[in-house]
Amino acid sequence: MNEQLYKVSANPHVRDKVTTHSIMLDVMIALLPATLFGFYNFGLSAVITTVICIATCVIAEYAWQHFMGKPVTIKDMSAALTGLLLALNLPADVPFWIPILGGLFAIIVVKQVFGGLGQNFMNPALGARCFLLLSFTGRMTTFTYDAVTTATPLATLKTGGAVDVMKMFIGTIPGTIGETSAIALIIGGVYLVAKKIISLRIPVAYIVTFAVFILLFGGHGLDIPFLAAHLCGGGLLLGAIYMATDYVTSPITPKGQIVFGIILGILTGVFRIFGASAEGVSYAIIISNLLVPLIEKVTLPTAFGMEKKGGKK
Repeated sequence: MNEQLYKVSANPHVRDKVTTHSIMLDVMIALLPATLFGFYNFGLSAVITTVICIATCVIAEYAWQHFMGKPVTIKDMSAALTGLLLALNLPADVPFWIPILGGLFAIIVVKQVFGGLGQNFMNPALGARCFLLLSFTGRMTTFTYDAVTTATPLATLKTGGAVDVMKMFIGTIPGTIGETSAIALIIGGVYLVAKKIISLRIPVAYIVTFAVFILLFGGHGLDIPFLAAHLCGGGLLLGAIYMATDYVTSPITPKGQIVFGIILGILTGVFRIFGASAEGVSYAIIISNLLVPLIEKVTLPTAFGMEKKGGKK
């Protein structure tokens, strides 16, 4: 009898050309429009901050894994992507030590201490950004545009001022390096959906829930320009498309992803409308990351042949 017929191997048994490296590379390609626009919008300081973030994250991951005697995995590009996402969430002209500190926190504290890629309990880039926001609030919320220190459109909106929605859509506004251009972020999102790297469940559930929250509790009723400003600003699209969809820190079930998106939308609305911050996306995502195990416990389908409590197989 041919013994090959009975040869088995450890799971997973499904083979696919998609790898961690290819996924990370696709996300970085999708982020190119927003990154390049950030360089154009903020100049050389944005380039320097981005290079420092990426270099710090890659070097930190290599050093940690090397000295801990673990396999070095920097070739999978996950560290480089973390550095890029962190940079896009920083003001362009922050002192050089802030992206270094943020990169070290993202890779070592959030990612490697908990076991590396696939084991982190929150998005490393956003975990680092929140750490920096809490530690250096003034520096992280000061934005210079055209050599003038000014408030972001959402901060202006929160104090009752008027904003130019078209400028927010294009991106010629103050803000972090990668959050300003809504059109650039959408172009990258279309690329990710076309490549089947992400599904639309989380971004759509997030954005629709947030939009409904703003209409109900924003205090402006059916004010389309007010709603559009909130959708285009504050890193909502950057968070919804590129960070809330992180494979490691988001639910795997379709129902769980929708619930996750709804929670994100509600939390972001609460932080923006009722909180002191004009943004709220970063905190909403990392809090929701912590809820993922509970979401999956509630939404995970019953395995075939298992009996539900009080029900049939």
